[in-house]
Amino acid sequence: MGKAIELPFGWRPRNYQLKAWRHFEGNKEGLRGVCVWHRRAGKDLFAINQIAVKSQERVGTYWHMLPTYKQGRAIVWNGFTREGKPFLSHFPRDMIAASYGAEMQMHFNNGSIYKVVGTDNIDSLVGTNPVGVVFSEYSLHDPGAWDYIRPILRENGGWALFIYTPRGKNHGWKLYQMAKDNPDWFCERLSVSDTVNEKGLPVISREAIEMDRKEGMSDQLISQEYFVDFNAPLEGAYYATQMERAQAEDRITNVPWDSRLPVDTAWDIGGDATSIVFTQSVNQEHRIIDYYENSGEPLPHYAKILHEKPYTYRNHFAPWDIVIKEYSTGKTRIEVAKSLGIKFKTTFKHDVLDGIEQVRSLLQLCWFDAKRCDRLVEALKSYRKEKQPERLGYSGEDSNERSFFKEEPLHDWASHPCDAFRYWAWNQKSKNHNRHGEEPPQTHAVDKYAYS
Repeated sequence: MGKAIELPFGWRPRNYQLKAWRHFEGNKEGLRGVCVWHRRAGKDLFAINQIAVKSQERVGTYWHMLPTYKQGRAIVWNGFTREGKPFLSHFPRDMIAASYGAEMQMHFNNGSIYKVVGTDNIDSLVGTNPVGVVFSEYSLHDPGAWDYIRPILRENGGWALFIYTPRGKNHGWKLYQMAKDNPDWFCERLSVSDTVNEKGLPVISREAIEMDRKEGMSDQLISQEYFVDFNAPLEGAYYATQMERAQAEDRITNVPWDSRLPVDTAWDIGGDATSIVFTQSVNQEHRIIDYYENSGEPLPHYAKILHEKPYTYRNHFAPWDIVIKEYSTGKTRIEVAKSLGIKFKTTFKHDVLDGIEQVRSLLQLCWFDAKRCDRLVEALKSYRKEKQPERLGYSGEDSNERSFFKEEPLHDWASHPCDAFRYWAWNQKSKNHNRHGEEPPQTHAVDKYAYS
């Protein structure tokens, strides 16, 4: 008989964490929880100890998910508490069979596996079957990751916990709104005004917050991180003001396709993902009626998607590099596309920041279909500048961090939809695309290859 191990190991839930802890207690199926807790409320440490217990109650794979793989390594796998204790030390050595640093995973003696992953490469996880998942900093995740994981957990009775602070009214806000009205979900929002320690003192003092402000932390980030305010816009977001206005003016709604009008498409064709924006324009009004995204598929797949839709197409706008010849085929993508019936017009190469300004100028004239363009809308809300951290010390959510923004955008899940939208916006200016022989508008996509 093996040595008895007490879990949680060297940790107890803080008094304000007890409600959430009790919700997840016991080997119950299908548990869901949303914890919108302020900075330094102990979110990731809570999650690690939750996984430590759950992994011994049910044998299976458990994911601790961060927005990026790099963040997963820095914040969790190599992370420390404010007392200098490694996060991973909350898994007792006596229950660990093996630990693999390169893959960021632990194998436990009972057969369970703990793995730190990033949703920036969700395709690499295809085929796995987790029974417990923590989304850390969910408001910064690719929202498509939950759509991928949800049916897996529904089928196997697994559980999911979402821990985060707000980043505007994006998918994190939507999830919170759903959960707080759903009796099957645990849902809690705790600001610094709601949490005290065992001595009855605030977990985060007003003096500490003011110190962060003096050291350069913006008011909007303080509102989000400490006062869990969904109304504060995402820091560094390019289109936050314009998308808030679109929401307030009910321009994110049901926008039906008008069969009397031609449809333009704009594409971002990448190695990791391809995005297509479908638009119709009437005078100065632009209707964004549809959006499609996929990854790992060749051009015939996208020709099939165009062909299956009922639209009559006019222009297909592509990025400038579509005319570059690929070594593997000896052909350019524009040649391959033309053989499939897609007659691309290439967008002139331009400075990304100039293109962002063009998008800003046009967003006030745009209407978005809320259902078909949901991912595009979320991307436009989330597209932001890349942060350049000046780290004074990094230990997960307890980090003391000052930062400034780089000029260029952050490359994450929002980049591809926003790049496609930028190509569309840039082509609304005259003479911003090459016409390649002035070919007439096409009426449908003709795929000369078999679809299968």
